[in-house]
Amino acid sequence: MSKKKKQKQEEHINESWLIPYSDLLTLLLALFIVLFASSQIDQKKFQQIARSFNTALAGGTGVLDFESPIEPETPPSPSKQEHKQQQKNLNKEDKEELHAVQEKIDTYIAEKHLNGKLQTSLTDEGLAITILNDILFDSGSAEVRPKDRKLAKEISQLLVMNPPRNIIISGHTDNVPIHNAQFASNWELSVMRAINFMKILLENPELDPRWFSAKGYGEFKPVAPNNTPEGRMKNRRVEILILPKTEASRQ
Repeated sequence: MSKKKKQKQEEHINESWLIPYSDLLTLLLALFIVLFASSQIDQKKFQQIARSFNTALAGGTGVLDFESPIEPETPPSPSKQEHKQQQKNLNKEDKEELHAVQEKIDTYIAEKHLNGKLQTSLTDEGLAITILNDILFDSGSAEVRPKDRKLAKEISQLLVMNPPRNIIISGHTDNVPIHNAQFASNWELSVMRAINFMKILLENPELDPRWFSAKGYGEFKPVAPNNTPEGRMKNRRVEILILPKTEASRQ
């Protein structure tokens, strides 16, 4: 063999190691990418990366094939879809029932000539009964006036429903600052007014305390401007929110 041919053969042998080395680098790169992808929550992306590398490196099969630990999502069964439709119908039914309760309360308001003192409104949350604070509390006080306890007790009778509903009592004030021995802010005053009013309601043995809760919003949810006496009077109020029936109350 000539010296020239021998030299060419040695050069060919010396370069052949580059092929497995480049394959190894490619596999390592793929491995690091897959490890990074597997550390992410999105399993769908992991599957896509795995399939791409398997196709490119091993013709569509290989070590990157795996069984996903998360079961694939399946479309909701007809029963689930029907349940969602029923929920919409039930919400509509609740609205109609709350409207019936509203009519009952509005009749009471008209009979007692309490228009302007009690107001009702049907909202997306439920049926709201607004009671102006001026007919329940003295200025700066959270105690229901003795002469107004009768009104609170009559309102409690209107809240007796079958099945019962969740009821939220919320207190609201105007933006006139308050700072006395009892309350450091309107927020505290509004909370205690809601609680004290709720206590009188719950003196009615037909009402279950488990369905009641109280909140205080201070001056932060006004319904009118505070720059007039009339606006401030509207903002000084207690609200009763009657929520739609829960699943538990339907049973």
